[in-house]
Amino acid sequence: MTRRDTLKIGTTAALAMAQQITAAPANEICFMRAVDLLDALRQKKISAREVMQAHLAQIRHVNPKVNAMVTMVPEDRLLAQAAAADEALAHGRWLGALHGLPVAVKDLHETSGIRTTFGSPLHKDDVPDFDCRVVQREKNAGAIVIGKTNVPEFGLGSQTFNPVFGATRNPYDLGKTCGGSTGGGSVAVACGMAPLADGSDMGGSLRNPPNFCNVVGIRPSPGRVSNVPARLGWFTLSVPGPVARNVADCAYFLSVLAGFDHHSPISIDQSGAQFAQPLAERDFKGVRIAMFRDLGLPWDPEVKSAVQSHRKTFESLGCTVVDAEPDFSDANECFLAWRHWTIELAHGDLLAAHGSQMNEYIHWHVEEGRKLTGPYLSRVEAKRTALYQRLCGFKSEYDFFILPVNQVLPFDVNTRYPQEIAGVKMETYIAWMKSAYYISAAGNPAMSVPCAFSSSGLPIGLQIVGRHHDDWGVLQLAYAFEQATQIGKRRPAIIG
Repeated sequence: MTRRDTLKIGTTAALAMAQQITAAPANEICFMRAVDLLDALRQKKISAREVMQAHLAQIRHVNPKVNAMVTMVPEDRLLAQAAAADEALAHGRWLGALHGLPVAVKDLHETSGIRTTFGSPLHKDDVPDFDCRVVQREKNAGAIVIGKTNVPEFGLGSQTFNPVFGATRNPYDLGKTCGGSTGGGSVAVACGMAPLADGSDMGGSLRNPPNFCNVVGIRPSPGRVSNVPARLGWFTLSVPGPVARNVADCAYFLSVLAGFDHHSPISIDQSGAQFAQPLAERDFKGVRIAMFRDLGLPWDPEVKSAVQSHRKTFESLGCTVVDAEPDFSDANECFLAWRHWTIELAHGDLLAAHGSQMNEYIHWHVEEGRKLTGPYLSRVEAKRTALYQRLCGFKSEYDFFILPVNQVLPFDVNTRYPQEIAGVKMETYIAWMKSAYYISAAGNPAMSVPCAFSSSGLPIGLQIVGRHHDDWGVLQLAYAFEQATQIGKRRPAIIG
């Protein structure tokens, strides 16, 4: 069958299948688990076109309130792709693990034929002619890219606003931030505008927005999901990954995104198929868990107490919980040095010609990056290696480490970043995220899972950190915790 043939709408076989389907309410479709949607599609209980129409209706209803989806693929093109998925199934052909499913793509990820702005005026009209590896894998699995999700300018900072599209708002309180940089994706998933959203994480961007939006996200091990194209092939701080409403969907989506890629020199030589296995089979009796004390950081009291109160939840799963935390000495210095270094490479050459169109974060990083010397960076990398070895020693005693995703509740959407926490002044625009980026510096897999709501009704997430390359173990514990608490089932009131 040619590509043109697959895009024809209304063929006899597709119509015959559609007539056999009992339509489900749009809102019900939009909040089904992705794995259940796929099962219903395979059994022809629902059509891909019906799924697409439901999500498009949800976007029209909710997106004006939150500003999560910023570039949409034309509806006729989306419905044509959905009809092609139905036609393929009518002829007995399953397109892949994400057959006909809408997926929202982060506006930092290049998508062929779809505007990709990076939240910057310099790229506000850019339309790539290629797909990055994450999008390639989504499309190869049969997914339909529904549109692009909002990000901070160039993905910097964990507050999603930019001069091209403005701010994305927290669905649980429209006056608050949704976090970032995968802010638009997390809000889209939380509001039922897409069952799945992709993202990326350098300092917490696959953890902090899910934490603020009552959904889940995992920062995979570096090399688990290919970061191609990338100018820094051996760089480990920035990783792509999935966001979903529940752990089962997140793991399943990771099974599509993960897998060996010979174009990436740090790619892990393992199939992603392991992440599609049942999550409920592990017995956590006797598993040792370290519960954070304070990491020497300031905390919003509600965040700290919400996470520590779940000692009993982990004990109810059979775990042995001990108050303990690794020595994160030098983690801050290591993370900031390599962040300055990579941002100077990415944007330094643009600054002379376009500095007035780039935000102060970029100016600061580039300025600091140009101060770095070879001897200094070699010593920083030695410190980071020592940090990793301390984590290895700690993890030989404990299977998992539990801590908050970051140190504050969602804050005012018009505030660029928290100026202080518990009376302690924040020295940089990302200092309130140390509990997330300390983990990035070490390179361990880590996941955000809903654990509570504040007294004012704001989501609070809990971070599960695993051993080196134990992404599967992190997902298993997150699933067990999710099933025990069910916090993630609470929906935003704005969805109606």
